[in-house]
Parts: sequence; C-alpha cells; structure tokens
Amino acid sequence: MINRKSRDEIKKMRYAGHIVALVHKKMKEVLEPGISTRELDSIAMQVIKENKAVPTFLGYNGFPGCICTSINEKVVHGIPSDTEKVNEGDIIAIDVGATYGGMVGDSAWSYAVGKISEDKQMLMKATEEALFAGVAQMKAGNILDDISGAVEDVAKKYKLGIVRQYGGHGVGHTMHEDPFLFNYRVGDKTMLKSGIVIAIEPMLNLGCDEVFVEPDNWGVVTKDRKPSAHFEHTVLCTDDEPICLTTLIE
Repeated sequence: MINRKSRDEIKKMRYAGHIVALVHKKMKEVLEPGISTRELDSIAMQVIKENKAVPTFLGYNGFPGCICTSINEKVVHGIPSDTEKVNEGDIIAIDVGATYGGMVGDSAWSYAVGKISEDKQMLMKATEEALFAGVAQMKAGNILDDISGAVEDVAKKYKLGIVRQYGGHGVGHTMHEDPFLFNYRVGDKTMLKSGIVIAIEPMLNLGCDEVFVEPDNWGVVTKDRKPSAHFEHTVLCTDDEPICLTTLIE
C-alpha cells in the first residue's frame, strides 16, 4: 500500500525539498576542476545545517557522506573523498537528501565540469528529458507503469542503456518507501492517487545496461565503464498537474 501524505506532511516535504534545491544551487556555483568530492560534501553539509535540517544520507545504512558524488562511469552512491577530484571534461551526479520536521526531500542532478564531449552532453540532455517525461505522468488516475514507460521511451529514443537494478521510490518520513519505481515497463498497474509522493530518478548510460557494485559496497559502476547520468526530483501526485517538491521556493 502506498501512503498518501497529509497537507502538513507535504508542507514539511516542500521545505525539505527547498533545502535540497539550495544545495544543488550551491554545488553549481562551486563545482570546478580540482575541487574534491569531500569539499563538495562539506559545503552541502553546511547548507543543510544552516537551514535547520538534517542530512538524510549521512549514516544511512552506514553511508559516510551527506551527498553521493558519482563521476563519469559511476552511476550512483559514490562516497565523497579527499583524494577524488573532478577534472575538466567530467560529468558528476550529485544526489542529496535533507530531512526537515521529520520529512524527506531527495533530488539528484548531473553536472558538467568545464567543457564536456558531445556524447556526454547528449547523455545529460536525454536523462533530464527522461526525468521530466516521467514527472509529466505523475497524475491521479495514471499507473506506475506510465511513469516507467515514459522514461524507457526517452532512453530508447536516444539509444541509451537503462540501469535496471536501481530506480525511483516512494519518499516521506523515510528516504525509501513503497513503491519501487522501475525506469522501464514491468506491467505495474498500481494506481496513482492525489497525495502520493515519489522520487522519480532515471539513470541512463552511454553504453550497456549492466552495472556492478564496487568493493566499498556502495559505488555502482557501468560494466563497460562508459559514462552514466542521473537526475531526480521528489514529485507530488495531484488531481491536476504534478508538483516537483525539490525546487527552490521563490
């Protein structure tokens, strides 16, 4: 059963999402060749704490950072490190969660570091397009497979690999709630209802679908070592248009 959120819960999630968006805004400002992923993590931590929130990822199943930093062929769950630095031509996916008032906001974005190749530009453009194609399906009366299929259709259009073992998820009092959301059609006819909140997060690869987990038991890497991109918003289903909760409150 998918829990629908109350108005008060959604209000808290909206502010948590605003804090997440503030982190992404700051990441875009400071990201440049030579910065370490640990520096990025420290800056993100400062933004979250300044806004009276808690970094959701820190300590989650033992994860040692407040953001995930995944460069090039690393898909998700990259651990921030003092020795790992971004270089000109890299793309980096930064995933961040913030908990405010007991409610979670979760969002990931992929960024270019300096000038990147045309292939990487296409990969990022397509993965962001897949995200918003999925978001557009987050309407009461639709089914989960409508979201999954929208993401899959964009991936196929650009001939990109789809990460199969990981996907979107419900979010609210905890970071991972029911349902699990695949990024390709599986025939899931679970009905979407107003008040449901799901983190939609396509992960698409320039090469094959297959990935493996690194020896640290966190980092997920493409099997063919080709680049991957990751975009994610926490999205509220309504009777009208979907609402992305992880954007800045103007």
